[in-house]
Amino acid sequence: MKAKDKGCDPKPTPSWSAIFSQPVNQSAYRGEQEFAMKDIKKILCAVDLSEHSKEVAEYAVLLAKGLNASVLVVYTAPSLSQYVGFHVPPNTIENFVGEIVTGAEKSMESFVAENFVGVEAKGQVLIGYAAEEILNRAREEKADLIVMGTHGRKGIDRILFGSVAEKVVKNADMPVLTVRPTEAGE
Repeated sequence: MKAKDKGCDPKPTPSWSAIFSQPVNQSAYRGEQEFAMKDIKKILCAVDLSEHSKEVAEYAVLLAKGLNASVLVVYTAPSLSQYVGFHVPPNTIENFVGEIVTGAEKSMESFVAENFVGVEAKGQVLIGYAAEEILNRAREEKADLIVMGTHGRKGIDRILFGSVAEKVVKNADMPVLTVRPTEAGE
């Protein structure tokens, strides 16, 4: 039996726009100590330029519009420097990484143009280990929030590869919003 059938109206769920249009009381009391929520004016949105990145961008845009914040969108290309000693000439690796970065910069430009309409946003391609580069850039840019996706790895993949999102969450100085990919049909 539904709540409406019992003679009571179900409580409506507020939309994001309704939540953001309300004035925010940014201080609350926790015991004797006052807690003031920090203003969020700069969001770092980490993407891997996969299909799931669009979902991550939607959350970043929603928050940026609601909080009147700017967004720095970052993609981290692997450096591949760890392979220099494996009988691969360094210039070959450098050329390959250069091609990855050039392609990623073009992809980033169109990704930002398509997915960050209506908010102040810029894209950047970084080179290195993803978690480390995301954390470093967030600190350098004084980001107030990181928004990023997860891949939901399980089992042996998680043991072998770990999770970039997990490393960022554990080591970030600021809040991190993780967005799990949705399955087709969800």
